[in-house]
Amino acid sequence: SLATESIGSFCLTEPSSGSDAFALKTKAEKKGNEYVISGSKIYITSGRESDIFLVMANVDPSKGYKGITCFAVDASESAGVSVGGLEKKLGIRASSTATLNFDNVVVPAKNVVGEVGKGYKIAIETLNEGRIGIAGQMVGIAQGALDIAMPYLFERKQFGQFIGDFQGMQFQYAQANLDVQAARLLTYNAGRKKMAGLPFVEDAAMAKLFASQVAERVASKAIEWCGGIGFSREFGVERFYRDAKIGAIYEGTTNIQLHTLAKFMKDNYTKK
Repeated sequence: SLATESIGSFCLTEPSSGSDAFALKTKAEKKGNEYVISGSKIYITSGRESDIFLVMANVDPSKGYKGITCFAVDASESAGVSVGGLEKKLGIRASSTATLNFDNVVVPAKNVVGEVGKGYKIAIETLNEGRIGIAGQMVGIAQGALDIAMPYLFERKQFGQFIGDFQGMQFQYAQANLDVQAARLLTYNAGRKKMAGLPFVEDAAMAKLFASQVAERVASKAIEWCGGIGFSREFGVERFYRDAKIGAIYEGTTNIQLHTLAKFMKDNYTKK
């Protein structure tokens, strides 16, 4: 069903747990051969449209993060899942971002994904892999901004020549293209390592971090190159700038990526 008829959402973030993901408050109480899930999740991508949810909930808060368990919740089979509201966002408006409430949602014990108490590992692994996808998204945003702006530079003339032929402009779009290609290769390398079963967490963090920075920088420059029309909605390039900003936030913020990379560097230089 998930592959052909339904949409799924990953439900981790809560009002009290963002970057500190394991501070989540959603609970799952075991009753016989079932669990009863209670809590709320925020900023859930496609939450309005989804039918199936991977929900992180704690079965034993006294154990801290080791009580976190992943549950597959099918809203068509379990009552109590509701959309609490939709975010009005700066960008990525093509998908909904919702608050989801789980009000005493009953799911069978067989819906535990993996093992009880190992949900934190699933969450970490999902985020690590997801960073490669976000990096790809950011590369696409940067490339899309270039693809709209570059033709305009050789249509618009000022002072008797195409604006794209001014040396100051040439240096800027040459650098932008270099940055996009570098971000693309970082992303491909992280994906290659993941598919080959090699360690990839550091590479994924690098790709996600750099690609998000490139997307925001290139999209911003693309607007500037196009001048007033670049700032208008009708031209289309401003959307890429709005969409790029989320890259520094979701699937691990910029500072979280830098923290991850710093830990790898320390280990590389201090391990005997």
